[in-house]
Amino acid sequence: MSDKNRILIADDNQANCELLDAYLSELDCEIDFAVDGQDTLDKVASFNPDLILLDVMMPKFNGFEVCEQIKAAPATATIMVLMVTALNERGDIERAVKAGTDDFLSKPVNQVELLKRVENMLKLKDVTDEVERLRKYIEEMEQ
Repeated sequence: MSDKNRILIADDNQANCELLDAYLSELDCEIDFAVDGQDTLDKVASFNPDLILLDVMMPKFNGFEVCEQIKAAPATATIMVLMVTALNERGDIERAVKAGTDDFLSKPVNQVELLKRVENMLKLKDVTDEVERLRKYIEEMEQ
């Protein structure tokens, strides 16, 4: 794929954003940041990310609400969401899954684990996009 993958880091804590950005520095990706739930939804529309690293505890909309909105909209439903949160109770994980998250990672984040999950999620997103492109092509050929 010639275009770089795009990652949106959504966290209201500047230090967390800087840490995640540093951890991802070895990946050849475009990275942008969002500071709250509304900003995240706005950046999804303008930045068009392939993957969102989404904090749960944010102002305006929490990560669960943001994830639900992203996954409910056909135009954004295929964006991969990795919830990165200090919450790690069973109920929180179940709520994240119900909201539509593709994966979750507990804080404090381990750099090796983060990189591997991000790489795997971006590969899956690329494959999913290619399958969809081929499906549309076949559909057009059948008409």
